[in-house]
Amino acid sequence: MLEGVFWAALLLYLYPYTIYPLLIMLLGLGRRGQAVETGDATPCVTVLVPAYNEAEVIGRTLECLLAQDYPRDRLQIIVASDGSTDGTDAIVKGFSSRGVELHRAEPRRGKAAVLNAAVALARGEVLVFCDANAMFAPDAVRRLAANFRDPRIGYVTGSLSPQPRGGGPAGSGNSLFTRYENWLRVQETAAGSIIGSNGGVDAVRRALYWPIPEQLITDLVLPLSVLERGYRVIYDPSAKSVEWTNADARSEFRMRVRVALRAMQGLWAVRGLLNPVRHPYAAFSIVSHKIIRYAGFVFMILALLSNALLAPASPLYASLLVLQALAYGMALLGFVHALPGWLRRLTTLPSYLLLSYSAFALAALKFVRGQSMAVWWPRSG
Repeated sequence: MLEGVFWAALLLYLYPYTIYPLLIMLLGLGRRGQAVETGDATPCVTVLVPAYNEAEVIGRTLECLLAQDYPRDRLQIIVASDGSTDGTDAIVKGFSSRGVELHRAEPRRGKAAVLNAAVALARGEVLVFCDANAMFAPDAVRRLAANFRDPRIGYVTGSLSPQPRGGGPAGSGNSLFTRYENWLRVQETAAGSIIGSNGGVDAVRRALYWPIPEQLITDLVLPLSVLERGYRVIYDPSAKSVEWTNADARSEFRMRVRVALRAMQGLWAVRGLLNPVRHPYAAFSIVSHKIIRYAGFVFMILALLSNALLAPASPLYASLLVLQALAYGMALLGFVHALPGWLRRLTTLPSYLLLSYSAFALAALKFVRGQSMAVWWPRSG
């Protein structure tokens, strides 16, 4: 029985990164995910930029948006300031002569609440979400909007490329993991729809937006609600944006806890999609891509404990325990600042995974306690 626990835990831990991608690739074989060009290529678009204390970067972000290759009379830009106190609002007001609008929320309530309020001011039939520290490629809005020529598509996420500000596990690990997530989104799009989005370069039909409860994560709940209503949610790698990642591991950990907690609450809010009879594809993908991954810390603990109990009586399990110990040792070593470049590269992935699964464990504890983390902070350098 103990052997069964070990191998089951190991399999479940590896499943989201190995077996699920293979299954989703097989599911996508022979399917056609291309958009059908049946409508306006340049619909009226409202770009929404949620911001809190982004004075350092908001001007650059707005310059990128104003430089978009998109008809200016069909593009509305709204910065939704969530009680900023560092001069962000004054900088945004400086762009008012160029058509940028400021919506200030007071008191501070979080991303979902500030977006809900800003959407009420939107004139576009397509809503584009842009992070306050994002640098959209000049054609990003055009490429996002063009997908809605296909009436089956309700939500689109683009390619967000994190730029590490340091070589530690927070920055480099985030960048490496994002590349994997983008590859997986390509496979999910071919199979039907993606599960979740990056949130920093996204678009949705205005008619499909609904007021997201402020404790939930819009980047997950909104696309899943679109999927539930029968529309496709896709990834378009041609719509590109760049933003800096956290360089500080503690800041990245706090962000991972907040995102994971709100995602868990979001999955509970759209739990109707987990009905395999009504939503077979969504149920399979959500369990595989999200739920099993968030539960990975449980499988890690079970695999380590069962392996330790099995090791004294078996050379095989003793060897496997040594390998586990080496993996955790590499992960911990990655948090040491002064590492040679070759060793830093070896430790990046295990360190980032350990950081992420530790954050998932804390988020799960907060979830069962009924705690919420609605507000956010700018990424740390």
